[in-house]
Amino acid sequence: MSTISAGSTRLPFSEKLAYSFGDFASSMFWKLFSMFLLFFYTDIFGLSAAAVGTMFLITRIWGALEDPIIGMIADRTHTRWGKFRPYLVFVAIPFAIIGVLTFTVPDLSASGKLVYAYITYTLMMTIYSAINVPYASLMGVMTADSGERTSLASYRFIGAFSGGLFVTATANYLVDYFGKTAGPASGYQWTVAVYAILAAIFFFFTFAGTKERLKPALEKQSTLKADLRDMMRNRPWFIMLGAAISVLIFNSLRDGSILFYFKYYIQDQTIGLFGKSYAFTQSELASYYMSIWLGTNIAGVLLAKPVAARIGKKNTFLLSVVSSAVLSFALFFLHPDQLGLLFLMNVLIGISAGIVLPIIWSMYADIADYSEWKTGRRATGLIFSSSSMSQKFGWTLGGALSGWLLAAYGFQANVDQNETSLLGIRLMMSIFAGLGALLAAAFIYFYRLDEGLMKQVEAELEQRRGVEG
Repeated sequence: MSTISAGSTRLPFSEKLAYSFGDFASSMFWKLFSMFLLFFYTDIFGLSAAAVGTMFLITRIWGALEDPIIGMIADRTHTRWGKFRPYLVFVAIPFAIIGVLTFTVPDLSASGKLVYAYITYTLMMTIYSAINVPYASLMGVMTADSGERTSLASYRFIGAFSGGLFVTATANYLVDYFGKTAGPASGYQWTVAVYAILAAIFFFFTFAGTKERLKPALEKQSTLKADLRDMMRNRPWFIMLGAAISVLIFNSLRDGSILFYFKYYIQDQTIGLFGKSYAFTQSELASYYMSIWLGTNIAGVLLAKPVAARIGKKNTFLLSVVSSAVLSFALFFLHPDQLGLLFLMNVLIGISAGIVLPIIWSMYADIADYSEWKTGRRATGLIFSSSSMSQKFGWTLGGALSGWLLAAYGFQANVDQNETSLLGIRLMMSIFAGLGALLAAAFIYFYRLDEGLMKQVEAELEQRRGVEG
C-alpha cells in the first residue's frame, strides 16, 4: 500500500458499489438471523422460546467477544492483497456452508436438536465475525476523507438494506415454494442455500472491486496490550459502544417480533380497495411489512449524508433515534384493523431508523482517526471490530430479550395466543424497542468528536502522512 494524502482520495462509483456488495452478502444473513431465526427455532425447529433466548445470549456473546480478536489479527495481516481483503475470499465458502447448516433441521431428539443448534449457531457466529470484521475495517483504509467515508458508509448501507430487502421480499415465498412437498423445514434449508451461494459470489465481487490505500503515518510496532490500552482510554469509543448497542437492541426487538406480530396479532385479513376485496395471508402481510421497513431504511440512509452535512453527525444521530422512539411508542396503540396506519407508521419509523446506521460507521472511522491522532498508532481493525462487537452485543441482548419476553408473557408456538402473550408481542414491537432507541440518545448526548475537532484531526494526520511519505 502506498501512503496518500488524507484529503486527496475520491473514490470512484464502481469501487463504492463493489464495497456495498459485501454488506449485501452479510445482510442477507443478518436479516435471516434477526427477522427469521427466532421464529424458525420456535415454530419450525421446535425449541422453546426461553431456550432460544438463552442460546442467543451464550452464542452471540462469544461472537461479540471474538470480534476484537479478529480485528487485532487482521491489523497484523500482511499480504499482497492487503490486510482485510483476503478474508473476503478465503472465508466466503465456509460462510455459505455453515449458513445452510444453521437452517437445517436434524432428525434428532429434543435435546439433540438443542445441542445441534448450539454447535451450528456458534460456528455461524464465528465465521460471520471472520468475514464481517475485516469487511467493516476495509472502509477505514480505502480513504481518509471524512466526507468520502460518510458517502462510502451510505453506499454500504444501501447494499445492506438491499440485501435485507431481497430476503424479506423473497424468503416467505421461497420457503413456501421449496417446502410444498417436503414441508417448511426443507423449505427453509433450500431457501437459505440460495442466499448462501449469492453471498459467496458477492464477497468475491467486493474483493475484486476494492483497494486498500491508507496506512498509518507512523509505523510504530505495537503490542496487543498497547492496542487494547489505547482503546480503553478512548472515551468516544466507549460512548459509541453504548449508543450502538442500544440501537441494535431497538432493531433486534423490532425485527425479531414482526413474524410473531403478524401471525398471532394481525392474522389473515381481507382488505377493501376501490370497491374490491383482496384477501391477504398473515405471511404475505408480514413480508410486505418487512420489505417496506427495509425499503424505507434505504431512504433514511440516503438522507444521512445531506442531513449530517447540515446539522452535524451527532445531531443527526439524536434526531434519528429520538424520532424512532416516539414513533415506536405510538405503534403500541394500533389495532389489527388499522392496517393503513400500521404501514404508515412503518414507513416513518423506517426512514428515521435508517438515517442513523451510516452515521454510526462514519463516526467509528472518525474514532479510528482520533485514536491515531492521540497515540500515533492506527488500530483500524480493532476500532472497527469494536463496532461489530457493539452490534453483536446489542443483537445479543435484543435477541435474548425477545425469547425471554415471549416466554415471560406465556407464548406457545403454533397455537392461538391469550391476551397476555399478545400483549408481550405488541410490547416487543413498540414500547420495549422504543426504549432501546431512547437509551441510544442518552449515550450519544455525551459524544464530543464534532466536525470542528475532526477537521483539525484530519489536517494534522494529513500533515504527518505527508512528512512520513
